[in-house]
Amino acid sequence: MCTGKCAFCVGTSLYPLAVISIICNIMLFFPGWDVKYVQNGQITPEVKYMGGLVGGGILVLIPAFHIHLTGKQGCCANRCGMFLSILFAAVGVVGALYSFIVAVMGLIHGPYCKHLLVLWGTPFKDKEPSYLKDRSTWGTCIEPNNVVEFNVGLFSTLLVTSALQLILCASQMINGLFGCLCGTCKQKEKGPL
Repeated sequence: MCTGKCAFCVGTSLYPLAVISIICNIMLFFPGWDVKYVQNGQITPEVKYMGGLVGGGILVLIPAFHIHLTGKQGCCANRCGMFLSILFAAVGVVGALYSFIVAVMGLIHGPYCKHLLVLWGTPFKDKEPSYLKDRSTWGTCIEPNNVVEFNVGLFSTLLVTSALQLILCASQMINGLFGCLCGTCKQKEKGPL
């Protein structure tokens, strides 16, 4: 496959992944579908790091634009464009990695919730075995309603999304290197015989 077509595919694939990351991060601010928890500061600490919004969102969306435009110029872009796509893809790798790490930490530590009728905190943090393996412990969180399922679902989505972004951006770095070193596969137009 041509390096330009590959860049075009990578760029267009990153758009929906970045949008999913942004939406998941925004949704995490409203556990139980209520604004009172964010107003009272009663949200999971990893949500405040905005891994999906900043890392998997903005830091992937900007490279997606450039990578997409690099591949849009016919079959392949020029060597300079491919070199720049390596740099932009590296920014995407950093953003996806940040989102991935925040999602992993959010899953490991568990949600911030009301437990033991009056206490607010992260009851699953540093507990063995992990709450992820024992679903019967999820009822420990009383408020917000279904917060464990909410956090697990959204942080898992961020985890998968950022892993895909990481793979795509890393593959674009390799693709950009080939396009930069070996040249593009742009075919010369044939004149009249």
